[in-house]
Amino acid sequence: MVPDGVTPEAVGMNSAQLERVGEHLRRRYIEPGKIPGSITLVARRGQPCYLDVAGRRDVERDTPMTADTIVRIYSMTKPVTSVALMTLYERGLFSLDDPVHRYIPAWKGLRVRTGGSHPLFATRACERPMTIRDLLMHTSGLTYDFMHASNVDAAYRELSVGLPRRGYTLQQMIDQLAGLPLEFSPGERWNYSVATDVLGYLIEVISGRSLPDFLRETLFEPLGMADTGFEIPAAKVDRLASCYERNLSKEMVLQDDCRDSHFASRTFWSGGGGLLSTVADYYRFSQMLLNGGSLDGRRVIGARTLQFMTRNHLPGGVDMSRFATGSFSETAYEGVGFGLGFATKLDPVRNGFPGSVGSFFWGGLASTLFWVDPAEELVVVFLTQLIPSSTFNFRGQLESIIYAALD
Repeated sequence: MVPDGVTPEAVGMNSAQLERVGEHLRRRYIEPGKIPGSITLVARRGQPCYLDVAGRRDVERDTPMTADTIVRIYSMTKPVTSVALMTLYERGLFSLDDPVHRYIPAWKGLRVRTGGSHPLFATRACERPMTIRDLLMHTSGLTYDFMHASNVDAAYRELSVGLPRRGYTLQQMIDQLAGLPLEFSPGERWNYSVATDVLGYLIEVISGRSLPDFLRETLFEPLGMADTGFEIPAAKVDRLASCYERNLSKEMVLQDDCRDSHFASRTFWSGGGGLLSTVADYYRFSQMLLNGGSLDGRRVIGARTLQFMTRNHLPGGVDMSRFATGSFSETAYEGVGFGLGFATKLDPVRNGFPGSVGSFFWGGLASTLFWVDPAEELVVVFLTQLIPSSTFNFRGQLESIIYAALD
C-alpha cells in the first residue's frame, strides 16, 4: 500500500495548488471519457504529501480505481532494467565500452542498411561495434516495429520482433536481430528501440540468472516492491486494471481486458516494456533513486553510479533534438538529454516546462510517467492505462501544476 504521508505544507508545498491536479484530471480527462482513471502521487523530502485516485480501473465492469491497482508500466520498465544491469557493472563484470558481440557472438557481423527491404537488404559494415553503452543510451542502431520510418522497422513488423506471444522468448528475439541490419552505425544517432530488451538478455548472460529472478532478488525484494513483475498472478487479477486505446475516431476502446489479460501467462521477459506495478511499488523505486541508491537502510546501487547514469551522455552535451531520429519517444526532444536508461532535463526554458535542471524521468506506452527532481527532493508518479502515450501531454501539464505548488 501507499505509505502514510504528511500534509503538503509539512514539506514546503501548497495544498490548494496540489488539489488542482485531481481537479484537472477529472474535469479534462476522466469525466469526458478520455482516460479510464488515474493515480497521482507526489512526494517531497522522502514523504508522500499528495495522493489522488480517480475514475475506474475497468470501465466495462464499472470497477473503481484504487490506490493498490496494478497497471502495465510498459517502458517505465526500462529504468528498472538499466539500474539492475548497472549493479553488475558495480561488481566489475562488464565495462560500458565492451562490444555487445562479446556476450552475443552471433552479433559480431551486424551491418547497417543502405538500401533494399527484407529479406534483400543492401548493407555496409558498421563504423565501430555496438557497445553496452549504446544499448543503455539508445544509440545502438536498433529500432522498434512501430516507428514506421524505414524498411528496417518494416522487417521488425514482418517478423514480429520483440512482440510478446505464446512461446516467444528473449533468445528468439536475439536470434532474429542477428539476421537484420541496423538503422545506422552505433553511436551516430539516438533512436528509441528494443535496446533495453537486449539489456535484459545481457543480464541473464552475465549473471547466470533469469531476468525475472534477477530483478526480484536485486531490486524488488530489497525495495519491498511486492506487486511488481512480468505476469499477473491469479490471486491478484482482481486488482489489475484494464488497458484502453484511443482509436482513429478518438474513442477509448478496450485493448487488454483485466480478466483475460495478455499478462496472465508470458514467456517473453521484456526488460524494455514488460513489467506490471503499482503506484506504491514504483514510488519506492523512485524514492530509492532520489536517495542515491538506498531505501529504508538497504542499498541496491551506489550513489555515484546513479549520478553517472542520470547525467547527459549525448555527444558534446547536446540535447535530443540535435541527436535523435525516429518518430517516437517518451519525451520531447527539446531541452532534454539522455543518460544510461533515463532522460534528463538540461534546459527548462527550451523544454517549455518548469522542472529543475538535472531532473530525470521516463514514461510508458499506456501514458504512465514518473520523474525524480533531486534539486527539489521531489518524486512524482502518474499512472493511467491509455495507449498511446503520445495522445495527451500529461507530463507537461503535471509539471505546470505541481511545480506551482512549491513554496
